[in-house]
Amino acid sequence: MGQNGQKGFTLIEMLIVLFIISVLILIAIPNVTKHFATVDKKGCDAYAKMVQGQVEAYRIDQGKYPATVAELESKDYLKTSDSKACEGKNITISDGKVEVAN
Repeated sequence: MGQNGQKGFTLIEMLIVLFIISVLILIAIPNVTKHFATVDKKGCDAYAKMVQGQVEAYRIDQGKYPATVAELESKDYLKTSDSKACEGKNITISDGKVEVAN
């Protein structure tokens, strides 16, 4: 109880709680950003494997390998919106092999 008989927290107690919360946030933020980078990499790897599968489907249907990812998209083997998984990276198709370059 305070001096006047009122219940509540003192300024020192509030500052200690805020300090502890701040420290926990500072510890958590780097871990969260590290996990985002891992998720992005795995998403791009999965997209590259999907493109590889569609390259093989294109070869079976058309009798030749596609030259570019845009060719797969134009023939409806891939959706244009899916390519956002590897945003900022260049995906090339060379002799039926899909490669992801930064």
